[in-house]
Amino acid sequence: MALAVEMKGIKKSFGANYVLKGVDFAVEKGSIHALLGENGAGKSTMMNILGNVLHKDEGQIFIGGEEVEPAKNPRLIEEKVAFIHQELSLVNDLNIFENLYLGKELKKWGLLDKKTMSGRASEVLERMGVNINPYTMVSELNPSYKQITEIARAMLKDAQVIIMDEPTTSLTDVEIELIFGVMKALKNQGISLIFISHKLNEVLQVCDSYTILRDGELIVTGKVEEGLEEKDLSTHMVGEEVNTEGIYKPRELGDVVLEIKDLSREREYKSINLSLRKGEILGVTGLMGDGRTELFASVYGVNSPYEGKVIIEGKEVKMGSSNTAMKNKIAYVPKNRKENAIVKDLNIKENLVLPIMNKISQLGILRNSVLEDLTSEYVKKLDIKLGSTENLITSLSGGNQQKVVISKALCTNPSVVILDNPTQGVDVGAKMEIYRQIVALAEQGYSFVILSSEVPEIQRTCDRVYVMFQGEIRQEFSRDEMTEENIMLIATGGKL
Repeated sequence: MALAVEMKGIKKSFGANYVLKGVDFAVEKGSIHALLGENGAGKSTMMNILGNVLHKDEGQIFIGGEEVEPAKNPRLIEEKVAFIHQELSLVNDLNIFENLYLGKELKKWGLLDKKTMSGRASEVLERMGVNINPYTMVSELNPSYKQITEIARAMLKDAQVIIMDEPTTSLTDVEIELIFGVMKALKNQGISLIFISHKLNEVLQVCDSYTILRDGELIVTGKVEEGLEEKDLSTHMVGEEVNTEGIYKPRELGDVVLEIKDLSREREYKSINLSLRKGEILGVTGLMGDGRTELFASVYGVNSPYEGKVIIEGKEVKMGSSNTAMKNKIAYVPKNRKENAIVKDLNIKENLVLPIMNKISQLGILRNSVLEDLTSEYVKKLDIKLGSTENLITSLSGGNQQKVVISKALCTNPSVVILDNPTQGVDVGAKMEIYRQIVALAEQGYSFVILSSEVPEIQRTCDRVYVMFQGEIRQEFSRDEMTEENIMLIATGGKL
């Protein structure tokens, strides 16, 4: 079959750091090709070169059989390749067709030609098998339709290759199926898609082929055929078989440290009752939009007012701010690391100690010895892999960035740690490391609330789980009861 993309001998380094070491990569026309590897394997660099965000040091790039040199003819590659990044670039205050034509608006008699733009937008959406009004405001779209709008933008410029970076990270199962349907429709029209994901089950479900990178080198490429399993892919990614067993460890639990009674907030969640004990790992799951993020944002004091009671160690506390939460030893790791949890312009140690910066400074000056001791403690405790703590946080892989974010929460000396989507954008090896660290910390007496849509994540770490549906807790399961079938039945509105 003809190739849509062929990259030969691609090399790229940043100073003395060789990120790509002569990598070959090929994608057939009209196929969905997975690009896999651990964080730091070189996937993003490879695709940034193909998408003309970065320039290669050496190698050749062919698109549709024609060699292209992005540095010399950037428009050629920009017309044929579209890169849909994990952080979508849509404007919420504009409608769908206005986003599609942003910066490239059509005009007639000096005025915006809305009729033509909306008509062409409708045609593109129809090609994708999506029925939605192009006048719909982007702010009203759920995450899957925002992804679809980004894909439609790529289709509008007649891209032949679409790179999708972790497109399903924040989607529900129903939304994922919608995206997969769109991907298959595009594939049938001869468009090629490059699918970057850490969710190996999705690779087996939707992809035709795969390529795995490790430490900047090509490890294996092949077809997704019957008999291929997740463990085969993860072994290639990590270089050894990933041990997913023995993560959870039963432990003796202490008294109740957090209790929620009849907590409600209009249109977000209602009549919530739950409890958390010392040393317990509690899961809260459901489908996206079930209200769990809003619920625990209220518990952390950043989503008020609310009705009901938050009781900490037997005493009711009015959670009106994050300062109140920290004073009551509650820490929170938000679900969007890049937007809400790291400061890109600060180095690793500055990010890690940010919540307690005032405490460890004298007359506004940071005490470097205290800073170094604290950073070293958490680098060791969570096994953070880094070069120097003076490097920018963005120099770390996604998994190690997430460990810094968790360390940032722990350095406030909390009793309760709320983790919203704790392994977002993290490869399979780093996931298992984070799970083991959570269990080890629980053995030391920390209490955790894990908010996650990933049932295996709940099963590997939690003592109990509450399942939410449309803002309500519908069921509590013990560890023995938390099967995927039970959880998904309740999460989709069913009954046992």
